[in-house]
Amino acid sequence: MSALLDSALAALLAGLGGAVVFSLLGLVSGTDETATLAPLTLAVVLLGVPPAGVLTFFIAGATAKHMTHAVPTTLLGIPGDTMAIALMDEANALRRLGVPHIALRKAITAALLSALIAVPVSVLAASALASVAGPVKQVVPYLFPLIAIGIAYLSRGRWASVLALVPLTAMITGLNSFVHEQTGKTLSISFFVGLAIGPLIVDVVGLCSPVTRRALRRDKRPAFWIAPETGEPRRASMPNPVSVLTRKEVTTVATAATATSLTFVVSPLAMAIVVGEIVGSRVRQGYQRLTRVLSVRNGVTDSTYLAETLIPLVAVGLPLSPIAAGAAAPLFNAPPVYTVDHNLHTLLTAPEFLVFGLLGVVLAGLIAYPLAMRYARRAALLVARRLSHEAVIAAFTGLVLVVALYEGGLWGVVVMLTVGLVGGTLNRAVGMHAGVQCMAYYVSVLSVPVLLG
Repeated sequence: MSALLDSALAALLAGLGGAVVFSLLGLVSGTDETATLAPLTLAVVLLGVPPAGVLTFFIAGATAKHMTHAVPTTLLGIPGDTMAIALMDEANALRRLGVPHIALRKAITAALLSALIAVPVSVLAASALASVAGPVKQVVPYLFPLIAIGIAYLSRGRWASVLALVPLTAMITGLNSFVHEQTGKTLSISFFVGLAIGPLIVDVVGLCSPVTRRALRRDKRPAFWIAPETGEPRRASMPNPVSVLTRKEVTTVATAATATSLTFVVSPLAMAIVVGEIVGSRVRQGYQRLTRVLSVRNGVTDSTYLAETLIPLVAVGLPLSPIAAGAAAPLFNAPPVYTVDHNLHTLLTAPEFLVFGLLGVVLAGLIAYPLAMRYARRAALLVARRLSHEAVIAAFTGLVLVVALYEGGLWGVVVMLTVGLVGGTLNRAVGMHAGVQCMAYYVSVLSVPVLLG
């Protein structure tokens, strides 16, 4: 009984922390999920937080960010993060119509509704798949390359990403073997963190080059135009989500969330775009089409994100999706605390995944939803005027340096810089995102030794 209470308390505190931190980070435009959620989740794991707390932290953080990332997207016209790119067309159109506040409320309400649906649907789907977990694990070394190719093809880079998988996997394999010879141990955290923040490392290193520094330099702060307050009366501290969406919007969002919560291979961004196109083609009235597509797309980014985390985690405990291999990778593999054979899959039961996953969503809703509904404009102004984007980058740079030094000392930093520069360049040059690159790491570790004998 005391162990259960300890887990519940850890989950509550960690979930609150995740909800608060990522509610604020979602307001900062351009803060990529993988580059923020993954390192902070890794830090939580390495700090010794119990498994229930780690899961709740991640779910609360992901859910909160997928709500507040709609603030800069709808009010400022700049994507809050990678997932928010799918919302830009409808958000810009609604802002030109003078209703960005309506766009914001519908987007964050759809995200909350979709998250509440995604957790139980994903856990149930994963429980059904768990019956074949044994055979899946036996063929994983042969299955991983095929999954990696599929995820690479579904990325922006398409065939270029598929072709780049081969040299990237070879480089990771060789670098890992060399570091093992030098240190007597293999590294994993340094590889993963380097790949996760590759574009950031490219920018930081680029500041040292006279060739690229000129393109990165800014002479003045960017200018933003933000819509005025609507003059509506102040609402309750926790607005009623049911009153924000119309009945048809609720039905469409719930249907899309349920369907996409059963998928765990396709990129959330790609799924949001495709489902939005399908929904938009069925609505003729212009304003209704814009609000419904915006709501569905933001909801799908959340439901797919959670499904790609929970289904592989609950069913087999292996990162078999872009999100599982990217932002959620610390839940699967964070040595010395978690390994691919001993992680949240073995430490939590399916009912615990359901309870603590829903707890994370509820905590995110209690923190992020009122914040975005009532204080979005003031928060957006504060971020645009006062918060230095460079300060956020510097903070994460310091965090990943500490993590790399913790795992491998100077060699950890060398590994992080090497794979970060290569991965960041591939991301910028051919559209090979971090999820694909992390799959290359898992192919190197799990498949190459078996395939090469």
